[in-house]
Amino acid sequence: MDILDVQSKESGKLWQRKPSPSENGLLLSICHTTSNAFSLQGRNIRFLHAAFNTLGEAFVAGDHQGNLYLFDLGKNKYSLVQKTGTPSTAIAFSLRRKNEVLVALADYSLRCYDVESCELVSWMKGHESAVHCISVHASGRYALTSSNTVIQLWDLDTFTRKRTLNGAQTVGIQQGLFLPLSNTIVTCFKDDSIFAWDSESLQCKYQLPVPPEDAKTPHYRTLAVPRDGRLLVAGGRSRFLHVWSLENKRLLHIIQLPAKVRVVKQAEFISSSFDGGSSQMINRFVFSPSGRYIAAVMDSGAINIYSVPALNQQLTKPPPPTVKEVVDLRPASQSELPEGLNRNRLLSILKGYGEYPAKYRMFIWRSLLKLPENHSAYSSLVDKGVHSAHARIHEEYPIKSRKLLRVLQRTLSALAHWSGIFGEVDYLPMMVFPFVKLFQNNQLICFEMVSCVLINWCQHWFEYFPNPPVNVLGMVENTLSHHDKTLMNHFIKHKVTTQLYAWPLLQSLLSEVLTKEEWLRVWDNAFSCHPSYLLMVVVAYIMASRKALLQCTEKQDFEYFFHNRNAVDVGMVVREAYRLQDTTPADIHPKRMLDAFVPLTKGQYPVFNKYPKFVVDYQVQEKERIRQDELEYLRQRQLARELKAQGDQRKLEEEAFYRQQDLVMSAEEQRRKMIAEEERKLTDQRVRLQAMKREVHLRELQLLDAARRRHLHHQQVQREAELRRLDDEIERKALLREQETQAAVEDAEIKALELQAQKEMLQQVMNEYTLRYCL
Repeated sequence: MDILDVQSKESGKLWQRKPSPSENGLLLSICHTTSNAFSLQGRNIRFLHAAFNTLGEAFVAGDHQGNLYLFDLGKNKYSLVQKTGTPSTAIAFSLRRKNEVLVALADYSLRCYDVESCELVSWMKGHESAVHCISVHASGRYALTSSNTVIQLWDLDTFTRKRTLNGAQTVGIQQGLFLPLSNTIVTCFKDDSIFAWDSESLQCKYQLPVPPEDAKTPHYRTLAVPRDGRLLVAGGRSRFLHVWSLENKRLLHIIQLPAKVRVVKQAEFISSSFDGGSSQMINRFVFSPSGRYIAAVMDSGAINIYSVPALNQQLTKPPPPTVKEVVDLRPASQSELPEGLNRNRLLSILKGYGEYPAKYRMFIWRSLLKLPENHSAYSSLVDKGVHSAHARIHEEYPIKSRKLLRVLQRTLSALAHWSGIFGEVDYLPMMVFPFVKLFQNNQLICFEMVSCVLINWCQHWFEYFPNPPVNVLGMVENTLSHHDKTLMNHFIKHKVTTQLYAWPLLQSLLSEVLTKEEWLRVWDNAFSCHPSYLLMVVVAYIMASRKALLQCTEKQDFEYFFHNRNAVDVGMVVREAYRLQDTTPADIHPKRMLDAFVPLTKGQYPVFNKYPKFVVDYQVQEKERIRQDELEYLRQRQLARELKAQGDQRKLEEEAFYRQQDLVMSAEEQRRKMIAEEERKLTDQRVRLQAMKREVHLRELQLLDAARRRHLHHQQVQREAELRRLDDEIERKALLREQETQAAVEDAEIKALELQAQKEMLQQVMNEYTLRYCL
């Protein structure tokens, strides 16, 4: 595995020689640090979001300072795309134009950048809260942006807002996305309702059924859909995944995750499952469309690149040979610890180097303390919620990291639910914070580590609560008086008691006066020795600072010294503590009063009641009474403010009413003048209109007369034409009659000629017959 630090460079290579994936599939870890002139160590700039392109060979990542980097795994290079100056809240590549990426920023804007030319393509605004999800349609034409209150549909061709899905301002939106291969939008609201909408009309198509009412509310936080769009998976603040079939709109399965899983932050579908078991915390991750790489944004702010084929190889390995289990029947010795460690060997390492290896320190601490890891018992404490005593911890300890603040509040609340005394100890956050910072990614171990320290290294601390533990401080005073009477007399001379020089060191477990490395070194030795060693370390620290303390004469100087870091050799303090441990007489040795180390019990945590219960109960009752009084005072103050606001509002309304009446009266007078002027104008217009009507009427009469004359002339012309047609018809009929008469005469003449000819022929025939008969 290689580690790449971009170090604010604008371009470079990912690796000089392509690395081979590790056993857990990790190929490359990317971080971004900047140099600091006031510190030897650089400041880490956290990466927040990442998104792969459509080919799956390159991805864009945005860090906390608003820098956008393009990491090309295929071409082995990275480059700075843009310095936006604002942290990103979501990133997605455009599916139509392969070189364009959509980036949602913390200023509620949506920007489009060209990763090749590093230029701004478009700047879109419209959201009133941060966009936490971007979904691009399969066609690449539309993009869906989701915030807590609204979902907006954008046209990526014109970079304009097309539609807005409102109506969820009171409920809140969790996520919205496009279903693959369809025009359907799926939305999940914060009341765990899931709806499907048509992307064109934004009409509701259907609603998916929720789990039974008797089931625990899932509080969905993430949705996942496969590429075929047939299933939908939802996960949230529970260890259950709900699987729906989008074809028949019903709940198919409920997948139960392991018991240690409490929240599902993100879920994604991949082509083949894998197990990348890593102890690091992953904030979010993205898969390349090709299925070859996974880019995981870690809790530390770095980006880890995993090789999916390497992860699959681990799954396809043949199972190990089946062997018979060997049972070790020999008794375990006291020098042996869990996980196969040997206490004597650990002590020899500690004696030789003065501290444990940093890489294995947390593992060694867990083994030395024999932490039981009671998951169910811790879960029951956490499920009780935030304790009222630590509900406002952010006001007393304004920690910059919200995650550290949440872990600190959760750990303190669990301690207060475990034992009531820890809800009243005001210095407990100062004791717990170093462990919270070390074990922020494993809160169970953090809680059990603190509990073990309170039970063993804080013995008898709370017997005189709310006063300091005078018995423990007496042990410190006796030990210091025996080994350094001069310094003790100096303290007595200036009236400096153990509550001033020992109790501040114990309250913070030395974290106020030591650096992180020094503090870890001290606790390496404290966890390896008897609980009384912590008191010896306090005495040794005071004795190692004797020269500076002997110069102090004012009480303020002593207070400042024991609340701030000083130039003390911690190695010498540790060695001096061992010397004090061995040379202190038995009658004043703290070991005589303190019990040996006792680990936490398995399954359930032990009862912690070594404190004056009546005092704590009285303080709890007083705090509750004060809290109720504060609530009543706040309620009365709020009521008074509301009454005053109502009075001011009424006064303003009255003044506004009278001002409005004055304006109405002046406006009414002005309107009267305007109406009179308009009436005068209307009268003039009516006169002009009447004259115009007369003129129009005369013109109409003239036009009617002209039309009448034209009509008479037209009728006369028509009659003359009819007479001419009748004359023509008479002449034609007369000519026709003459022609018919002439034809009839000619026919009669022809007929007469024919009769004459017939007569002559008949006469001739008769003559011939007569002549023939006479002969």
